[in-house]
Amino acid sequence: MIKRIGVLLFAAYCASAATYYVATTGSDGHSGTLSQPWKTLQHAVNMVSPGDTILVEAGTYAGCRIGVSGSQTLPKTLQAARGAVVVLNKPGASNKHNSILEIENFSGTTTDWIVSGFEVTGSPKYGIDVRVTDRITIQHNHVHNSKLTGIFTAFSNHVLIQNNESDHNSEHGIYQSNSSTYPTIRGNRSHHNAAAGIHMNGDISQQPGNGLVQFALVEDNVIWENGTAGGSGINCDGVDDSLFRNNLLYSNHASGISLYAIDGAHGSSNNKVYNNTIVMPAGARWAVNIPDDGAAPAPVGNVVENNILLTQDSFRGSILVAGTAVSGFHSDYNVVVSHLSDDNGNTSLSLSHWQSATGNDVHSILASAAQLFVNPGAFNYQLKAASPAIDAGASLLDVPADIVNVPRPQGVSWDIGAYEFKQ
Repeated sequence: MIKRIGVLLFAAYCASAATYYVATTGSDGHSGTLSQPWKTLQHAVNMVSPGDTILVEAGTYAGCRIGVSGSQTLPKTLQAARGAVVVLNKPGASNKHNSILEIENFSGTTTDWIVSGFEVTGSPKYGIDVRVTDRITIQHNHVHNSKLTGIFTAFSNHVLIQNNESDHNSEHGIYQSNSSTYPTIRGNRSHHNAAAGIHMNGDISQQPGNGLVQFALVEDNVIWENGTAGGSGINCDGVDDSLFRNNLLYSNHASGISLYAIDGAHGSSNNKVYNNTIVMPAGARWAVNIPDDGAAPAPVGNVVENNILLTQDSFRGSILVAGTAVSGFHSDYNVVVSHLSDDNGNTSLSLSHWQSATGNDVHSILASAAQLFVNPGAFNYQLKAASPAIDAGASLLDVPADIVNVPRPQGVSWDIGAYEFKQ
């Protein structure tokens, strides 16, 4: 009987879920079928039910505002039709923030939408703007040339931002803001943004909330050429209990990964920074930056292991921590340059002096980009044969595969950096 009921429920779901269409040649007076498509995204998102999919045919459209939820088992989907180039280049008539694609309902939490496959360009504010939500997925979009951030969220829990490209925005590439839990930011390409590639900010001044981003997973992102106006490759202001793994950062002009507090409730704490590759250019700041900015309680309990942390700068180097103000810090099994600081960046220590002064990085090694990588001049940061990073890492069960999903380990132990060497 239970099996029969399950079959009936599945059949009912399949019968109820529908696919609707939007096309530039359509009309909002139509039925939304393939032969009678709707014309506007706004009409489409207002009409569909949980489990339904909206397919948008090729063309250029105004954006829309999504405020009616799907359900946890039956999310609603708005996506570009297969093979279609769909460009959203201005806010819709119902939008409230002057962003192009907005997800928000002022009377409650908007839940359970998937937005996929769009080119979002030239926004007068944010390209994709997600506020007070739960279980929203933003994936496979190209968001660029926004006046502010490409992909923005606020007070959004369980948000999944994956496999997007966000570039040439005048603020951040991706911005996870305000108190939130369990965001996942995975597999994105964030580049040529004026500020941070990925910025996460708990923002204690914005209520309600605790001023923290908690339990984030930030993995497999490629982040480059950000920060000409300031802002790290991955910027974390009041971010706790989160995992940063298998990210590749290079040619960013401020710092690499920063764990700190200015607007957050306290310094970013109890985070794991594992198996990232960070290559900083000359004139940039520190590869891993954990300062005490004095604006809130300092970071505590952060762990930095199995990372490649290179820089071409002659003073600022692999790791900055704020000395005794940053308690519980631990780093080891990293590839570094011989510039590290335990006093908020006021001095630069050699690796041996750092080891004796802090007890950290006793298994870490010095190596150059030429020794480590296949072709660093062409930004190929995969490990070459005989790279000193191969089999030199700690065994970290939190990193079971690399940035391209190669299982770890391939040899006797984990390799250091975002890539695992595979013959």
